[in-house]
Amino acid sequence: MLFKLLWLYLAVVSVISVVLTVYDKAAAKAGRWRVPEATLMTVGLFGGAAAEFIMMKLIRHKTKHKKFMIGLPLEIVLHIAVVALIFYLF
Repeated sequence: MLFKLLWLYLAVVSVISVVLTVYDKAAAKAGRWRVPEATLMTVGLFGGAAAEFIMMKLIRHKTKHKKFMIGLPLEIVLHIAVVALIFYLF
């Protein structure tokens, strides 16, 4: 049950991170309100880093920002470690 909840949580956060990333790219092109970088990084930290990183590479958004191209992979490593620890403990 715990594992199903964990995967559901990660799926929801990943979808949110993809939606925010795509919205930010569209807003940048249209000159509208943008999603703050801190928000994008925080959503990544809460579990959406992998989906956000992949989407940023696919749509070529913020790929020149070291904060994202280094920070998100570091968050992914952190997530892998946390999931491995959860699986190990339970």
